[in-house]
Amino acid sequence: MTELYIALQRILPQILLGRGVHWLARLRIPWLKDLLIRGFVRLYGVDTDEAEHPVPAGYASFNDFFTRRLQPGARPQDSDKAATTSPADGRVQQAGAIEGNQLIQAKGLSYSVAELLGEPAADATYQDGWFISIYLAPSNYHRFHAPLRGTLRTLYYVPGQRFAVNETTAGALPGLFARNERLVCHFESPAGPYAMVLVGALNVASISTSWAGEVLPREPREACRWHYPGRAGIELERGDEVGHFNLGSTVILLLPPGAVIAEAGLTPGTALRVGQRIASPA
Repeated sequence: MTELYIALQRILPQILLGRGVHWLARLRIPWLKDLLIRGFVRLYGVDTDEAEHPVPAGYASFNDFFTRRLQPGARPQDSDKAATTSPADGRVQQAGAIEGNQLIQAKGLSYSVAELLGEPAADATYQDGWFISIYLAPSNYHRFHAPLRGTLRTLYYVPGQRFAVNETTAGALPGLFARNERLVCHFESPAGPYAMVLVGALNVASISTSWAGEVLPREPREACRWHYPGRAGIELERGDEVGHFNLGSTVILLLPPGAVIAEAGLTPGTALRVGQRIASPA
């Protein structure tokens, strides 16, 4: 069944499907958007008590609801200001040492730092470092935040495909996160450089950042590779909003060797919330 599931994803018109989801999620027909929101809440058991506005009346479209902010104070940051905190609500897919330049995707599967970042030279920065990948389920809060105080150095889009990023696909499709389209954010922090990779997925119509707005890739081909044309040097405090997924997906955080000591218990399936400590300074 897993092989059939992967094969189905291969033949789906991924870009066309994403465009359809993008259009439907932004419709502002009150009865339709309320129907979509209520159905989604029931299907996935979404906790609406934390939402900034009343559900569904406070949201103009399904996408407004899906990318909802939370009430002030809903995600406090860890009291140790030097700690690295979770950039997203979700569950740990994998976490641990980067073995040479290899990151674990699932049992028996790995991929390289260079493949993930789309930069061969990146191996030197993160070789033998530490990483964590966090999967955001449909029910989760879908905004992501800075795990450390830092300065944006570069942001670029790497074209790719849109396979689902759930446990089934991650356990069966080699190099999943390096196959899918993604945004790569490079920061400089007091702990040194770090990279935040925002991975697209099936039905993910786009990914937005707080400074570049919505990135709408057209098709997965090399000509679509895009670098943020605005200024670098954007300063973010720990916990500041970095952006949001418009449906989906996965956040992967990379840190260089010797930068942090990971918290115990970050095993696959562990639930995380924005602001929760995931590592301390080395």
